[in-house]
Amino acid sequence: MADREELTWDLFGTAGRELAEQVAADGFEPDLILSIARGGLFVAGALGYALDVKNLHVMNVEFYTGVDQRLDMPVVLPPVPSAVDLAGARVLVADDVADTGATLKLVRDFCSDKVAEVRCAVVYQKPRSEVDCEYVWRHTDRWINFPWSVLPPVARHRPRVLDA
Repeated sequence: MADREELTWDLFGTAGRELAEQVAADGFEPDLILSIARGGLFVAGALGYALDVKNLHVMNVEFYTGVDQRLDMPVVLPPVPSAVDLAGARVLVADDVADTGATLKLVRDFCSDKVAEVRCAVVYQKPRSEVDCEYVWRHTDRWINFPWSVLPPVARHRPRVLDA
């Protein structure tokens, strides 16, 4: 589809490495990488290996519910990272795309008063993003087909109520 950005697994390997090279060339040495689940998990893993950072954390944020369909505002889902784990750290927030930037802003703001420094790295940034990320592989205004989400799930998750 011409109206979409197509990211393949091979191209993602290139993107992850080139993002890491931007971070290294800038002299930023993160103490930890905070991935925004789910798409940011792939980016954080690639950056973690390329930057030799083993301390990876996850923040679950729900915002998108479908192609160009989103909630009114992003919502942090448990478990929420502990302030103690982030205290005084240089944090690199990793995500797949800065679309509106609302999710990145939520995570960056969550970190800002707990950490020494926070910077953002994304594979793609769109012009409308309210967060201008420090590290961006590509800029686009198109919808992006990511290799991890372009195919439908092989099974549907049915949330179940856990006994307390």
